[in-house]
Amino acid sequence: MRNRRKAVGALALLALAACGNETNDGGGSGSVRTAPRLTGVHWNIDSVTAGGHTTVAPDGAHVVIGPEGRATGSFGCNRFSAETGTDGETITVRRATTTQMGCEKDVQRFETALSRAFSGELTAAVTGRNLTLTTRTGDTIALTSEPPAPLTGTTWTVTSLVSGSTASSLPTGTEKKARLTFGKDGSVRGTLGCNHFRGAATVTGSTITFDRIDGTRMMCPDPRMKLERALLAVLDGRTAYRIDHRALSLTAANGEGLVATARAPGATAQAPGR
Repeated sequence: MRNRRKAVGALALLALAACGNETNDGGGSGSVRTAPRLTGVHWNIDSVTAGGHTTVAPDGAHVVIGPEGRATGSFGCNRFSAETGTDGETITVRRATTTQMGCEKDVQRFETALSRAFSGELTAAVTGRNLTLTTRTGDTIALTSEPPAPLTGTTWTVTSLVSGSTASSLPTGTEKKARLTFGKDGSVRGTLGCNHFRGAATVTGSTITFDRIDGTRMMCPDPRMKLERALLAVLDGRTAYRIDHRALSLTAANGEGLVATARAPGATAQAPGR
């Protein structure tokens, strides 16, 4: 059954913005110092290192820095938003808000570590695709830029269920069990957490029309069957869809929906759920 939603401590979340002004270093060498370009980039949160201990981020943890002075993203479970303030390479985090969905214990531990690191002023340093944010005490947050995922040919792993404006974690024991893959030929296939399925998926504008969904008929433990019933209700007829970089949202006409994420390039594939 769905985990109970519970308050997650308010997180001080990073808010990043870029400054493209160039300034001479004044040393007479003619070198140019440029503030790192951070906006308009999808940054995966890789890890947090605090007090000499590194905590690896859960799948799907990311941040997008908007040019208007607001950062939004996900920690792999809860989503967040924060205002931004920058001064050269210094980033100040303020007025952060998060969802309060109950998460797995490992994810909650990561969020706690991140909340301590994402406070006050942060110094940003970009090297190639890598971004490092450093606190005044020397703790660091490691991030990597990532290209967006296409709808077709991508394996989408279901991470949460949606009812109206409320997102809920998956039933206990079903995490990473349900996946969808859309084909360029208008097909869809995958696993519902218990049974494997195939069907038709016609994409028109911002909608996907599901039809002829059929699959195996295995019986599984109740949490997996509950997830399967919820997913089948979404994969039925006309459904609105949206891709936010590597996160896919499907919403049925009655407001029920799901969120699924794509693996980062180079990440190890997850074994199929049974």
